Amino acid sequence: MNVPENLRYAESHEWILVEGDTGTVGITEHAQAELTDIVFAEPPALGKLFKPGDVAAVVESVKAASDIYSPVSGEVIARNEKIEASPALLNTDPFGDGWIFKIRLANPAELEALKDAAAYRAQIGA
Repeated sequence: MNVPENLRYAESHEWILVEGDTGTVGITEHAQAELTDIVFAEPPALGKLFKPGDVAAVVESVKAASDIYSPVSGEVIARNEKIEASPALLNTDPFGDGWIFKIRLANPAELEALKDAAAYRAQIGA
């Protein structure tokens, strides 16, 4: 299972890549594998404000619908419209073109509560 070292991970299987005051958020390969074939994705609206653990997006697979949670507080500044047109990007490239939204961090200290790659690997048994 691919667990990139440069990301932080939420217990609920979202990843965040931080660049400056912006975080790019997606779901992990593990989450994608559990969901199987994702057939629908709805990223959050621009300008939406979140706290850690708030429902930010929804994805549906042939198996189930699943909420995607924000790992940090902030404002949505970009949404990946590609995944609305082609939700399979979440299956084929969850750490790349399958990102879900970008958030301007309100409190960068919240990143400390997220797992590093080693802790996330331990969580999923990888």
